[in-house]
Amino acid sequence: MKQFILLFLLFANSIIAQKTVKVTEQTLRIKPNTTEELLFGFNEGDKIVFTFTEENGKKISEVSVSEFPDVTRFKVLDVKRVKKEAIDVSHKSVYKFQFKNDHDEPLTGNLLIQRIPASENLSAFNTSVKWVTEQDTVWNSATKEVVVGYDTLKVQKTRKVAYYEKKYEEMVLDKSQRVNAKTTFDSSTTSVFFTLPKNEISEAETKKVIAWAYWIGVGKESNEYWNQNRKMIVGAVQGVASYFTTPLGGIAAGAITNLALPSNGEDVEYALVNEENKKLFLESKPVKSYDFGKGIAAYKRFTEPNLLQGKYFVMLKNDNYVQAIDVNVKISAIVEHKKYKTETYTDVQIMPKYEKKIVSEPAITTRTFPAIFDYTRK
Repeated sequence: MKQFILLFLLFANSIIAQKTVKVTEQTLRIKPNTTEELLFGFNEGDKIVFTFTEENGKKISEVSVSEFPDVTRFKVLDVKRVKKEAIDVSHKSVYKFQFKNDHDEPLTGNLLIQRIPASENLSAFNTSVKWVTEQDTVWNSATKEVVVGYDTLKVQKTRKVAYYEKKYEEMVLDKSQRVNAKTTFDSSTTSVFFTLPKNEISEAETKKVIAWAYWIGVGKESNEYWNQNRKMIVGAVQGVASYFTTPLGGIAAGAITNLALPSNGEDVEYALVNEENKKLFLESKPVKSYDFGKGIAAYKRFTEPNLLQGKYFVMLKNDNYVQAIDVNVKISAIVEHKKYKTETYTDVQIMPKYEKKIVSEPAITTRTFPAIFDYTRK
């Protein structure tokens, strides 16, 4: 009889041993003031059996087991060892094993987690867990104004239109200036000033300077070349409607890009400046100029908006020790003249029509959670 009972017990223990499945066996190293977390999946009817031992005999702050996300199934504080703690699993779920170290030194623990399946054919259940991201869409209803059509409206309006427009050249300056030689008692530096035509603006009429140019030429040589350029301009515009009458006007208008210049003769040092820099030039100090150079003759066009009004100075300096020079300075401006009238016109406007309607709009939320692999190892 005793032999029979012994054989029965050995047989029963053998069956229990076969049903116990190791989930994990590992050594955990828990850093100071941190929490280690492990996730495993368990099947319905499983019994979880786990053991944890701090290998140096130190207390761990907290050991807990919870059904994800936060249903606590087991929890113990300040413990050195948890021995074969059993937890019944009522339905397939992910379980979280947490090991918390609130101390200022690391802890090392040996962990064994096992499962006892409800039946032999469930022993191969895969306890691995993967993180899954899902999006849920909720449709919210709201009352909004929506476009249901369009109305065409014709509105009478007024506007200013130009009925007269003309451009013309205005000769601002044509002057011969004597510049003394260096050996005379008088200064060998002088200046010529000019003021551009002032803009006139009203509702009915506008006159604006849109461009200007200057010419500097020394002596009879430059005058001869100026006359050659004039003949060339007359021939070029003959029979063609033109709003400029001089070579410099052609440069200012942008209709001509080059003028003939002399290569022999006395030269002059020149600079185009404002009144402040005029004083510096006369004192032979560094100046900021709009243009400068040295030669027998020169010209340049200006169209920058900030340079189309105001007073300017052409500074002249003779470096010849014995001979004075005569410098011809010419300034031409192109003026745009416009006259306006008021006219009535029809403005066609497309206006949307709105109605209040109930509309459904999606609201998408994203969540990430651990899930059990949905297959069984063969």
